[in-house]
Amino acid sequence: MLINGNLKKYLFYAIGEILLIMIGVLLAFQVSNWNEKRKNKKAEILFYQNIKRQLNEDMGIISRNIDYNNRYLGQFDYADQIIEANDQSKMDTLVKISVNLIRYSDFHRASNIYETIVNSGQIKLLHNHRIIEGLQRLEETYVYINKMEGIHLDVIKLIVLPYLVKSIKFSSRKAERPGELYTFEF
Repeated sequence: MLINGNLKKYLFYAIGEILLIMIGVLLAFQVSNWNEKRKNKKAEILFYQNIKRQLNEDMGIISRNIDYNNRYLGQFDYADQIIEANDQSKMDTLVKISVNLIRYSDFHRASNIYETIVNSGQIKLLHNHRIIEGLQRLEETYVYINKMEGIHLDVIKLIVLPYLVKSIKFSSRKAERPGELYTFEF
């Protein structure tokens, strides 16, 4: 076209080619962005499903811990009544309940989806900020629960167990010092 003197036609053709290439590149970017958004949405839904699954698992564990603690709380209340009444006839029952003082619930999750999401950098995929804030508060609550359970374990190891060891013979589950079991300290 240049040789034949059709510069105008050649420029028009070249501009058309450039426009077609630009449209193709922009279309490819748009399709890529659309595909990336679709993948991110799928990942977000999967994260929400995993969060829901973990919360249901946690709820089951917490419910079992509540039942466990309530069962022993009832026993300890009964032991307290025996001690207050100074009912020596129920010594064997008091010893059996006393041995249970070394038991405690221990809440540990199988996994921590919130921590996993944060550490992987995928938290940016979650768009529901109320859920994110709720998970942060829940994580703080879990940390608090674990600290309280640690304190409970320390009390058992440092106070309860030494007192029980000097008062009860664990192998036979008999009171070594029956009077110790009916004291205010106990």
